[in-house]
Amino acid sequence: MSDDFYVDTHELTMLARAFDTRAYDLSSAVKSFQGRTGAEQIYDGFGLLTESEEVTSAYIELAADMADSLEKVARHFDEVGQALKGNAKNSEASDDALADLFKGGRKQ
Repeated sequence: MSDDFYVDTHELTMLARAFDTRAYDLSSAVKSFQGRTGAEQIYDGFGLLTESEEVTSAYIELAADMADSLEKVARHFDEVGQALKGNAKNSEASDDALADLFKGGRKQ
């Protein structure tokens, strides 16, 4: 089994962009979700009956917790994308430096 590997910086950059896109899409979806599940919308759905206050409060809390969790996932996707971009840049710089060493070795 070989321990050699190669990092394709183009593929790594494309993967980073995919994470960026997913982060943006998820953030947009969360904002839309929050707009449709805010306290006012939930109160409108359940009404203001005394009996429904406990259920209404539970749904409001659930919606807020879901939005918070999904926003954290979106931020994590963004962080992964940024890390992959940095890795791609570092790999490309290393490849360029190594190529320069080989080019320098041929000059006489």
